[in-house]
Amino acid sequence: MDGEFTGGTAAGLVVGLVALVLLFAGQILLITRSSAPRLRAVEALSTTVPLFLCLFSTAYYLLERGEPGSFSEPLTRTDALYFTLTVFSTVGFGDITPQTAPARVVTMGQMTGNILLVAVAARVMVGAVQAGLRRLRNEV
Repeated sequence: MDGEFTGGTAAGLVVGLVALVLLFAGQILLITRSSAPRLRAVEALSTTVPLFLCLFSTAYYLLERGEPGSFSEPLTRTDALYFTLTVFSTVGFGDITPQTAPARVVTMGQMTGNILLVAVAARVMVGAVQAGLRRLRNEV
């Protein structure tokens, strides 16, 4: 995390997000086959959400390092994580705001990911838990 945000970093973010989607898909499969699907779903969220947040926090930090002034104030690692959590929780304090087009694009990407993670992923996870519970009932 000491470099700059470059095309390679952007590609890394995309690869990280694809890997996260694949991890989540694998978690869904494990939930449906688990003997404790509810617990497995909590496990899946406990790994997926922090990884998602760390990916964007890293992107924001490297973006600010590579293009100072990308945000309304310089970002330390802690500031980048704070901004990520602020965007994720939709609180939007306004103390840190994206100032450049690349910073706004990454922020919009996180906002879209937030909606997908909360809405779509939650629905898929609930369906996987229900499928796992049905499977358990049918085995008894």
